[in-house]
Amino acid sequence: MKKHISRTLITAIAICLLLQSPANACTGITLKAQDGAVVFGRTLEWGAFDLHSRVVIVPRGHVFKALTPDGNTGRTWAATYGAVGLDAVEKDFIVDGMNEKGLSVNVFYHPGYAEYPAYDATKASASVSSLEVAQYLLTTSASVEDARKAIAAVRVLGVVEPAIGIAPPVHLIVTEPSGKAIVIEFAKGEVQVYDAPLGVITNSPTYDWHLTNLRNYLNLSPVALPSKRIEELNFTPLGGGSGMIGLPGDFTPPSRFVRAVAFAKTARPTESGEETIYEVFRILDSFNVPLGAAEGEGQSKIKGLRSATLWTTAYDTKNLVMQYHTMHNRRVRQIDLKKIDFVTQKQMLRLPLDQAKSQDILDVTPGR
Repeated sequence: MKKHISRTLITAIAICLLLQSPANACTGITLKAQDGAVVFGRTLEWGAFDLHSRVVIVPRGHVFKALTPDGNTGRTWAATYGAVGLDAVEKDFIVDGMNEKGLSVNVFYHPGYAEYPAYDATKASASVSSLEVAQYLLTTSASVEDARKAIAAVRVLGVVEPAIGIAPPVHLIVTEPSGKAIVIEFAKGEVQVYDAPLGVITNSPTYDWHLTNLRNYLNLSPVALPSKRIEELNFTPLGGGSGMIGLPGDFTPPSRFVRAVAFAKTARPTESGEETIYEVFRILDSFNVPLGAAEGEGQSKIKGLRSATLWTTAYDTKNLVMQYHTMHNRRVRQIDLKKIDFVTQKQMLRLPLDQAKSQDILDVTPGR
């Protein structure tokens, strides 16, 4: 009996450690340009295996049929708005995207805290799985207020995804062109919606906890500390950045949330959406997670992976431009939603993130 209890306890601890792994260390930030353009950008970390994400273009009118735990069809809806995003595990699960109205919806892992309601077959027609929420909101909502109403009209369920063996625990951030944003979470079977004026998100614990934790870092400042005289000695900072002393530097979600707020709110002024996307990418470079730090000892040589940060995206919600780069190629690629005909396109289009899984290098050696 004691051996059985010990093994059960060890297994439980191992599962908890797995679910809290920094392999799921995604970070999202929002910056606003002087011309009013609002850009949301995020990293996508998944160190266990390649998610094989693709670019997905959804036309207006495309019909979605949601999943339920018993395998029957859940909510069915037709896309009111066309959208562009990235999927996961080579299935029609959009985990990151923006629609033609400039509404951005982004999914983040939320282990240990996301709790979905029990499945009720009599309410199947109002049910969607956790990995279908983003595409539901992207194709039915033009604003944050629309998204509030849309999420209130469905039951979000935990449906096991075979690729990871569990019902994905997630939360989402929704951002509109005005800069207004909300975070949507699922706790004790209920939907929780938080206003998110900071435009920042990471992972566990809950969004309101992260906001409370920020109070521990009110001393942080982009301004260098002043010199201080003690007795007969005059002490000055050793270099730039002294105002940020105390900024946490590890990969845990609470530390990344604090750093993301600090970096986003002290970012240099940018004139346009184009320059703001550049700044978003520059900041998010600070949140890339190497393989060894993400998977734990003995798990850092996974075939095909070069980083735990699989891809990084940025969405200019004013100019309707999406840009991204990947772990294989840091060249920035762009999709302009204004140039897509979401009306006459009849089917969803899927494009590979990388034409070739290698870094695009321009040789500038003189004489070539």
